[in-house]
Amino acid sequence: MSFALFMHFLLLAALTWGVQWKTQPNTLSASAELWSAVPVETAPAANEPEPTPPQPVPPPEPVKAVEPKPEPKPEPKPTPPAPPKVDAAAEREAADIALKKEKEKKLQEKKEAALEKKKKLEKEKLEKDKLNKEKLKEKEDAKKAAAEEKRTEALRNENLKRMQGLAGASGEENSKGTALKASGPSASYAGRIRARIKPNITFTEDVAGNPKAEVEVRTSPDGTIISRKLMSSSGNKAWDEAVLKAIDKTATIPRDEDGRVPPVLEISFRPKD
Repeated sequence: MSFALFMHFLLLAALTWGVQWKTQPNTLSASAELWSAVPVETAPAANEPEPTPPQPVPPPEPVKAVEPKPEPKPEPKPTPPAPPKVDAAAEREAADIALKKEKEKKLQEKKEAALEKKKKLEKEKLEKDKLNKEKLKEKEDAKKAAAEEKRTEALRNENLKRMQGLAGASGEENSKGTALKASGPSASYAGRIRARIKPNITFTEDVAGNPKAEVEVRTSPDGTIISRKLMSSSGNKAWDEAVLKAIDKTATIPRDEDGRVPPVLEISFRPKD
């Protein structure tokens, strides 16, 4: 750097000296001899002016060395973190955990699918049971309607008999006798005996349908029950036993409309009547 400044200084000095050399005046003198026919005295020679001495040139100012600006140092780049060391055992453990979670997820999905299928089957079963109950109810309603129609028809026939003067007869529709009343018990007597015995029946079981138990009852002339016998079982032993015990508890039965007590009666009992 110092060498370069020195060379600049020499170049500047050389340029200054050249300029001063060219600015000095160059005085040229010449003489000639002239001849004429008449002698002429020559005039005194003119005095040449003395040359002006050159003005002193001030020395050039020293060139100040320009200190170069320090170049900015580049900021150090952050050292990238070293890559983590690969732990094979940790990778295997992570893979096992991921596989376990995947299995658990599939198992949970399988359980949810099975539960959904179960709910669907239960819903279908409930709908099917509901439909079956509706069909059963329709059948029972149809049966009740048929029974009501039958009762209505019987009442119609009874009214027809009454209109024909046969209302006082107690025989069956196909009876051919001429007496108003038969020698047996009246039509309502069996119902009266059943109503007398039924409050003494103790039975709490829930049975399917309405099974019928038929019992033969033998009595004395004053209505005392002498014996009872199961003629036709209802198919439910508990109901049969409850009916027989109720007859024993009743002990006596009322007289019929004519004041008599039939010696033998066959009475049927149903749990839902």
